[in-house]
Amino acid sequence: MARSTKRPADYDLVEPDASAMLESLRAFGYSTPAAIADLIDNSITAGAKNVWIAFHWDGRNSHVSVLDDGRGMGEAELVAAMRAGSRSPLEERSAADLGRFGLGLKTASFSQCRQLTVASRAKGCDPASRRWDLDYVREHREWRLLRTPAPGSAARLAVLDAMTQGTLVLWETMDRVVPDDDVGSETDHSRFRDLIDAVEEHLGMVFHRFIGSAFKVFINGRQPRHQVKPWNPFLPSHEATQQFPEENIPTPSGVVTVRPYVLPHKDRLGEKQHEAARGPAGWNAQQGFYVYRNERLLVPGDWLGLGYTKEEHYKLARIQIDLPNTMDSDWDIDVKKSRARPPGAIRDRLRMIADIARGRAVEVYRHRGRYAARNAPGPEAFAWVPGQRKDRVVYAINRGHPLTAAVLAAAGDGRPALEALLRLLEETVPVRQIWLDAAQKPDGHAKPFEEVADRDVKQVMTLVYQALRRGGHSPAAAKERVATMDAFAGHPQLTATLAD
Repeated sequence: MARSTKRPADYDLVEPDASAMLESLRAFGYSTPAAIADLIDNSITAGAKNVWIAFHWDGRNSHVSVLDDGRGMGEAELVAAMRAGSRSPLEERSAADLGRFGLGLKTASFSQCRQLTVASRAKGCDPASRRWDLDYVREHREWRLLRTPAPGSAARLAVLDAMTQGTLVLWETMDRVVPDDDVGSETDHSRFRDLIDAVEEHLGMVFHRFIGSAFKVFINGRQPRHQVKPWNPFLPSHEATQQFPEENIPTPSGVVTVRPYVLPHKDRLGEKQHEAARGPAGWNAQQGFYVYRNERLLVPGDWLGLGYTKEEHYKLARIQIDLPNTMDSDWDIDVKKSRARPPGAIRDRLRMIADIARGRAVEVYRHRGRYAARNAPGPEAFAWVPGQRKDRVVYAINRGHPLTAAVLAAAGDGRPALEALLRLLEETVPVRQIWLDAAQKPDGHAKPFEEVADRDVKQVMTLVYQALRRGGHSPAAAKERVATMDAFAGHPQLTATLAD
């Protein structure tokens, strides 16, 4: 019989060291509020209507539990959920899924504790539980997922016995939260209570678009007074808040929806309103873009590396960005869901939007809210609008802009040539040169009509005003529309002089 010529396998199986890997997963840099928010993402995805968070102080034996009434998991699903990297970020997910890497439960929990127990109950099933004990794994150097709670901890899971479905996450041996704290130390206990307040504030901000009659979060109790209150950063119901229209920016991976807000000057707010609107980090820190993924807040106020700094004069500018979960890679969203960076193709458009909002915020700040009641700009306010051709971003001259529409209407026999000129300008936007200039000098682009003589600005402004009047706007309405256009945002003194 001929000898087999089959060669040995040309690869090695290299499994990660269990203890080393689990200890490494602790290093993602979660804060306690961010870690608990990651757990609540799972509750929302599971269809929970209520989440109950319990903080129990006992010095180094303190523990935290997060219980929800979502659909729960059977035993096999629970084991899969406890696996590190339980789902690939490349998998297609439902539009409402708040997860991505299959790591959130584990990395968030290990960042805070050395013992993670998850108990869950699906409808028609008995409760099941699994536990990671990092010290036990280090001792045995194997991926041993324990099937029993820690000694003395079974009573902490018993609440599931009275529920038809739900999941409970239990953190014990919380060395990162209460390292060697003395149960009798009032200072340590006070720090623990401050942590609870920080968690409540953070959850109210991150999930403000979820919290309401259909979804509630409670901390250390089940009464209405224990319920987390939502914090909306945009004060949309205040009469002096300027709400700009939504702008949809198409990209190959989905549509980015942007809406700027300029908040009222403090003179237009009561003392309690002003204090509440400041946000967890304070007025200056909370300015900038607010990036939401499936309505869950990822970035609570940041200029996203677009070349701006946080300054007092711009603190009233807050800009909402909504993303679908198909854009995680494009926006470089991290495991903690706390960082996002816009793709290069839309950075210039975001800068234009930010310039408008920041300019208006400066007006409100300097004039103590005198312009706060001004209407936000409509779609006709922008001379250029983004669009999409197949999977490519393009920029078009806004045919709805009153001056453009007026010139086209008056062109007569010359209209075909004028349309051809506009099309030529659209097809030859120097996008790459703009990118290069922006990269080399992030703040080097001049704002509309910056350092331009007032008479020249007034000439263009007057033509726009006249076009609006011919279009049927009253003098006051036409003046208001001109005032909201980004091109003239820096010249309110000229707007006031417009007349027929």
